[in-house]
Amino acid sequence: MWSLRTDLAIEAHEAAIAERAVEENSQAINGVEMIEENIEGILLNKVTVSKEGEAAIGKKEGHYWTLSVPQLRTQHEKWQETVSSVLEAALKEFFPLLNIQPDWHILIVGLGNWQVTPDSLGPLVCENVFVTNHLFQHEPHAVENGYRKVSAIVPGVMGLTGLETSDIVHGVVEKAKPDAVIVIDALAARAIERIHATIQLSSTGIQPGAGVGNKRKELSQETLGIPVLSIGIPTVVDAVTITYDTLDYLLKTMGRSKKEIDKPSNSLLTRALPASRRLKEEDKPSENERKLYLGFVGGLNEEEKRQLLEEVLSPLGQNLIVTPKDTDLFMEQAANVLAMAINSALHSALSEGKGNTVTH
Repeated sequence: MWSLRTDLAIEAHEAAIAERAVEENSQAINGVEMIEENIEGILLNKVTVSKEGEAAIGKKEGHYWTLSVPQLRTQHEKWQETVSSVLEAALKEFFPLLNIQPDWHILIVGLGNWQVTPDSLGPLVCENVFVTNHLFQHEPHAVENGYRKVSAIVPGVMGLTGLETSDIVHGVVEKAKPDAVIVIDALAARAIERIHATIQLSSTGIQPGAGVGNKRKELSQETLGIPVLSIGIPTVVDAVTITYDTLDYLLKTMGRSKKEIDKPSNSLLTRALPASRRLKEEDKPSENERKLYLGFVGGLNEEEKRQLLEEVLSPLGQNLIVTPKDTDLFMEQAANVLAMAINSALHSALSEGKGNTVTH
């Protein structure tokens, strides 16, 4: 089976459903429950994985919430505020799942390499979070009601430190004794449309580098001894996914054009589709037409196509990990959105509009 390069539970769930549909003609995955909610135009998928569902989708038992936020790609300030507000509400609703209490000391860990733009999300978020633990220790009179103890650390990556990230964080946890950890990291996805457009919350911690095949020791309640909430945004995708999605978009475009345009020569026109007319799964042509357009490849199912592409690209060293050209701008913007949501979710004084009286 081709390797599933993704950190997103919702994608692992979708892949398992697709495989089940092919093998057993069923879309039910035992041990996995998903609920969809629409909040201010933002889709929230709540996936719960039981012990039974672990093997089916390859994700640990726990809760995985995914916000689908294509608005995050825009430079529209109103949408950024909306995304931050929705994420803040989701965090407040998620905290009880980990039994995180309002008075707990929280350690925020910004994973990633600040020297590599698509991997710098964690460090950038830590630059913008309100750290207050030192004030509680040395100037408690300077802290107003509505703030809690918050610490932050950017442990770097093994290539820079020579140390396992989990060992560094474990040492800090042992010394600082926080009650819970929030881990921020850039993720990998298996669909182009989710790059820069998805936020995942997880109760199971995180395994740095897992999505790109560079697995390090995990950060979780099992390894640190305290609850771990991970927050991530996919910023990279591999060449197999790009190639597969391109073929998929091509088939959908040709299928729709065949239905809407009489002249076959117009089926390859590359005009932009209106937002209300985006390509959908039902736009795909029939199996016979797919074979006509793409030959042998057109008759393969999703998993077979991905496996074929990986077998072609990987030995040549061409299965590259790719990020969009506007990643530098996006990372700054996304880090600000995440930091605003985290600050308001942790400090009630900020969400209640009492202002900002705490500084680094």
